[in-house]
Amino acid sequence: MTELAALITAFTTLFIIIDPPGLAPVFIALTQGMSAAQRRAIALRAFLVAAALMMLFLFTGEAVLEFIGISMDAFRIAGGILLFLTALDMLFQKRQARREESAAEGQAEHHDDPSVFPLALPLIVGPGAITTVILLAGQSEGAADLFAVAAVVLSVLVIVFLAFLAAPAIERILGKTGLNIVTRVLGMLLAALAVQFVLDGLRGFGIGG
Repeated sequence: MTELAALITAFTTLFIIIDPPGLAPVFIALTQGMSAAQRRAIALRAFLVAAALMMLFLFTGEAVLEFIGISMDAFRIAGGILLFLTALDMLFQKRQARREESAAEGQAEHHDDPSVFPLALPLIVGPGAITTVILLAGQSEGAADLFAVAAVVLSVLVIVFLAFLAAPAIERILGKTGLNIVTRVLGMLLAALAVQFVLDGLRGFGIGG
């Protein structure tokens, strides 16, 4: 896992799953009417909460699976299927619509501070992200690999934080059409990565060589 190619794959997978460009317009919607200082504070809190949750799942997720009797290969297959469904949502633009709906609900319930809900959970740390970090942890061999993955996770979250800070500019530059194109391209890449997870899981059961 500490090989550069593996770390790049881990980074790509997480980046696609979390989708910082797609979160930018949601952040704008949740923080409408707020000052720049308020937006920075909310972005920072969302980053810190998301980082804490991701580290929790990274370092304890596999132990939880072992405790309830689920093998990593079975989880790889289930996780790959879940990621593939997420990719389909991205390709057909259903994912962003759900995010905006969730954001609207969160804004209604927590209009003063949306940093924990819905930003950190479930928009940043959603089922796909949780699945991915547990899968990456399962591929790690030793503490060095886990800490390397942790660094990758944090780097993606830093990009999310920066995307929040630059959200107004990103929206102006890309526009709605640009965001749709980026989301669809990332969806295609995620679909391929999801198939690879399923194949790895099947290989662990001795299916497919």
